Amino acid sequence: MHYQYTDTIVAPATIPGTGAISIVRISGPQAFQLADAVVELSRGTISESEAYTIHFGKVLSDGELLDEVLVSVFRAPHSYTGEDSVEISTHASSYIVSELVRLLIEAGARFALPGEFTRRAFLNGKMDLAQAEAVADVISSSTSASHRVAMNQLKGGFSSELATLRSSLLEMASLLELELDFSEEDVEFADREKLLVLLERTKSHVDSLASSFRQGNMIKNGVPVAIVGPANAGKSTLLNALVGEDRAIVSDIAGTTRDTVEEVLNLDGILFRFIDTAGLRDSEDVVEKMGIERSLDKLSRAEIVLAVLDSSSEESDLLQNLKAIVDKVNFVNQKLVVLLNKADVSAKLGNNKNVSAINKYVSFIGYKVDIIKLSAKSGLGVSQLKDTLVGIERELIPNENSTFVTKARHYEALKKASTSLAAASSAIRKSIPSDLVAEDLRRALSSINSILGTDLLDPEEILHNIFRNHCIGK
Repeated sequence: MHYQYTDTIVAPATIPGTGAISIVRISGPQAFQLADAVVELSRGTISESEAYTIHFGKVLSDGELLDEVLVSVFRAPHSYTGEDSVEISTHASSYIVSELVRLLIEAGARFALPGEFTRRAFLNGKMDLAQAEAVADVISSSTSASHRVAMNQLKGGFSSELATLRSSLLEMASLLELELDFSEEDVEFADREKLLVLLERTKSHVDSLASSFRQGNMIKNGVPVAIVGPANAGKSTLLNALVGEDRAIVSDIAGTTRDTVEEVLNLDGILFRFIDTAGLRDSEDVVEKMGIERSLDKLSRAEIVLAVLDSSSEESDLLQNLKAIVDKVNFVNQKLVVLLNKADVSAKLGNNKNVSAINKYVSFIGYKVDIIKLSAKSGLGVSQLKDTLVGIERELIPNENSTFVTKARHYEALKKASTSLAAASSAIRKSIPSDLVAEDLRRALSSINSILGTDLLDPEEILHNIFRNHCIGK
């Protein structure tokens, strides 16, 4: 698919004032002529320049030198957008950049819409829609793990798997469509047993990709870690110790934390979202009760639950508080780490026997539960906790170089495809006519196509929703 645009767009491709150099990008049929109207090269013109060359030039504004620049030339179709493109590198002054953009607009360019450069790249066949969406993920990636996943998608790893699925669906649909053409002869081109095997294999692949959304979301947005426990157990102190600053208010008064406080931390290239919650206890305070309800909600949504307990308290209270948390944890989908806080105080009080009681209780849970003695106030055990968290994440996401679904749009499309494939399998087992089976396959194929960007039902609306969150110069 190739679209011809009659207008030429311009926008800064970098944020002015944040470095030594800024780049202004131009793309469209008049890119070279408009650049020539604004930039005077030391030799020749931009329109006459060869592709993939860089030239020194000057930009004048009202007859005075605005800046000395470097001009990079890209000729269609071998450019990011597939169009003639120019990138002008200037000094990173917001005034220089805005003035240069103004001059180019006066010469005839139009200021680009958010994500319009990448949108043109997609429409001109330089990348499929899944790759185009990955551009924003690459730019926003903040850890090595999220960067690897985004780059894998940008390089076509996800698209390659979808292409395999699409090929299988096309083959099955074609055989059934062929049967419809010869319906009067009662000819069967697709062996039903083999078709069922192929359908199950395809559905399994689709389901596997869909199930990776949970891990992909954690890699992209961070592993949610809920810090829960009774009031005054040291949850806020622990959050401050983890992030290395006074992020949460710490007080000896129970119930100080009334709402959840979130902080993001990069540990060994992995993003963790720590959520400090209100203390779990019975309370008549309306505001505190609302905070406790939110705490329980965050606990249910977390991948990892840190149960912070005051190890210096009485054994019966300790076990009661732990049981209240354990009863709320879904061990199939969540990991629990028990933190025996205030270990320094506990040692002075001679309450180390509490550790044995906790170990005995945990042994009956039936799932692996890490138990760490620490002192959030002094920092004792915090390093061990960080190592434990990284280890748990490695278990949750064993291979970051695999293909992961990171977009809710992709996940929903895969779930729809899975439903259609299940319907097709059921129809074959019930000996339902081929035209109805073919319709289920067409629906599954349409769902896969919607991810890649082929055969869009309403391309303008879909593309607008996808690219509106891209930055202007991309």
